[in-house]
Amino acid sequence: MMLALTSQDILVVLVGTQALALVISMVRLVRGPTLADRVVAYDLMATITVGLLALVSMAFDARVLLDVAGVLALVMFISTIAFARYIEKRS
Repeated sequence: MMLALTSQDILVVLVGTQALALVISMVRLVRGPTLADRVVAYDLMATITVGLLALVSMAFDARVLLDVAGVLALVMFISTIAFARYIEKRS
């Protein structure tokens, strides 16, 4: 007997995995001993959020969410550069 997975089943598994990764990175953000650890956790959380937006966009056929994900990725890139410069000047 073969197990037949639909695309909805696969999306549910992927969203659950992304949500678990988001929770784990939230723990690192809160517990991170250094500012660099917190910045990396923040960057990871933003990247996971972009992935979640893409998955939700596929699930609900909402193309506007892909635009939101693209804007979030650009803002995330700029903020990561700003954090890196701040950490560099602080050291």
